[in-house]
Amino acid sequence: MTNDNKVALVTGASAGIGRAVSVAFLKAGYKVVLTGRRADALDETIQLSGADAARALAHPCDITDPASVKALFAACKAQFGRLDVLFNNAGVNSPGGVMLEDLTFEQWKACVDTNLTGPFLCTQEAFKLMKAQSPQGGRIINNGSVSAHAPRPNSAPYAATKHAITGLTKSTSLDGRKYNIACGQIDIGNALTDMARKMTTGVPQADGSTRVEPVMDVQHVADAVLHMASLPLSANVLSMTVMASAMPFVGRG
Repeated sequence: MTNDNKVALVTGASAGIGRAVSVAFLKAGYKVVLTGRRADALDETIQLSGADAARALAHPCDITDPASVKALFAACKAQFGRLDVLFNNAGVNSPGGVMLEDLTFEQWKACVDTNLTGPFLCTQEAFKLMKAQSPQGGRIINNGSVSAHAPRPNSAPYAATKHAITGLTKSTSLDGRKYNIACGQIDIGNALTDMARKMTTGVPQADGSTRVEPVMDVQHVADAVLHMASLPLSANVLSMTVMASAMPFVGRG
């Protein structure tokens, strides 16, 4: 199947990594369903790609709401007839500077609902669509994080959900075999987006200091996701880490 016949769905497509990946898919010839909370920002992503508007569908969605997610995937099927790639990308950070013991239940739940329940709901709907279509199957790519391996200070909700995404990725990979559905995870470290711009001015470290951290162009993430998506379903990148080479992740400190 050529890219012209492939359909990708990207959550969190209105900015940052989701925007970069959506643009990369459109430039590579995919039909793309872009979702997020803001319709105007989704339309802006499509315009940035320079792609034929007929190959893109902007569909606002609240991924924490099962009914909204069902409507999203129904719109994908109605518009394009199938789904080949789901990029579970949408996510929120832990509340900045709030210590673990001071987190409210609402702050915890907001992170869990978006970062974990949302990808689960999207994965469920992708399974239903992918196993029923012909040819059967597809690929699901989950946005983990370097925080799926090592947390930052005061980040319990975010780190917990990103560790959980690894479990969801492995379960999805296993349970998808019988439907020819492959699932992998990309763990991203310090891609320069609006969310990560604070890295360039200094962020808290494990030793209590605040330091500037190296960052990388978000285009490298988009290229990596596109590579994962381009493989035949007989091959899968189960786990990939793409990071600014000198960021404080490997080693100590």
